[in-house]
Amino acid sequence: MKLVNRSIEPVLQTLADQYPVVTITGPRQSGKTTLCRKVFPDKPYANLESPDIRQFAIDDPRAFLAQYPDGAVLDEIQRAPDLASYIQPMVDEAGKEGIFILTGSQQFEVSNTINQSLAGRTALVKLMPFALDEIQTAFSLPDISHLLVRGFYPRIWEKKLNPTQALGDYFETYIERDLRQLITIKDLNLFQRFIKLCAGRVGQLLNVNSLGNDAGVSHTTAKNWLSILEASYILFFLQPYHRNVSKRLVKSPKLYFYDVGLAAFLLGIENAKQLSRDPLRGSLFENLVIAEALKYRFNQGKRSNLYFYRDSRGNEVDLILTNEPDLFPIEIKAGMTITRDYFKGLNHFAKLFPDSIPNGSGLVYGGETEQQRSNVSIVPVQYLHRLFE
Repeated sequence: MKLVNRSIEPVLQTLADQYPVVTITGPRQSGKTTLCRKVFPDKPYANLESPDIRQFAIDDPRAFLAQYPDGAVLDEIQRAPDLASYIQPMVDEAGKEGIFILTGSQQFEVSNTINQSLAGRTALVKLMPFALDEIQTAFSLPDISHLLVRGFYPRIWEKKLNPTQALGDYFETYIERDLRQLITIKDLNLFQRFIKLCAGRVGQLLNVNSLGNDAGVSHTTAKNWLSILEASYILFFLQPYHRNVSKRLVKSPKLYFYDVGLAAFLLGIENAKQLSRDPLRGSLFENLVIAEALKYRFNQGKRSNLYFYRDSRGNEVDLILTNEPDLFPIEIKAGMTITRDYFKGLNHFAKLFPDSIPNGSGLVYGGETEQQRSNVSIVPVQYLHRLFE
């Protein structure tokens, strides 16, 4: 099995030299445990998913932590949230850095645990599934349709798993395990239908009323379920860019999945041939690029600086990277042939913010060659990290 070097490794090492605790969150199976064991090979390891270990940690936290006087890697910390309160005096007394490494796969649960007990004592990082540039260091990249179906979960790549089978298992495990921890859902079939409807809205403006109506649930339930899906790293929202508040700009976020393969699976797409004819192929391609931009930020230990632009007249740019006052707009097109229409949104945006785009703009497309057209850098998807840099 190939072990892929993760881009976040040096960031993690640096933070462990600066903070007594480092907390890593991210989706299940994004490689958190493998990463910890690679970067901190000498640390003892305890997985709080194991019922006996978890029970010990909950029943007698002091005795549990006494096993690790020099610290440890504690996996799935949200399963024993009170542990953080006992870790705090331990690290304060020790007065050194890099003692405990905590991981968790539910961002709100973990954040609440950490913020209450370890504020100021822990660095927070997010580990996503593989990024494109990580994959390219260890595997040959398939064509775009195969890539969209396979997604980016490490096990699928490292163990050469059938994506449909693996993503089906992932989804079932998520429903059975994480969901039941976070919420009581009486009708699982209804929730599954809801998630599939979300997959059908990838790259679209979020309309909670419409989503709830189509799923047969109330506006409040739809909103709660979206929060749960966000908390457990299934989907995320891209917010619209507003520099000057204008009535003509849309206010709703867009919906995307952290893993495009999971979105394709939920749409019932099982192979590349099926995907190549699917009307949502362009939306899934867009999802891939937006998720890669997010991974790029997280792998540097940074928060999201991503937005999109759209006004009521239909002028739109798919992705805006912000480094105020500078902006870098990126258009995303799944087509292999560049046409004049591809530049319409970028040209409109450049007129609106003429002093804010010193580095020009970018276009990611489904073709094979890099090009430079006046102030637009055009890159195939496999080189899109060059735009982020």
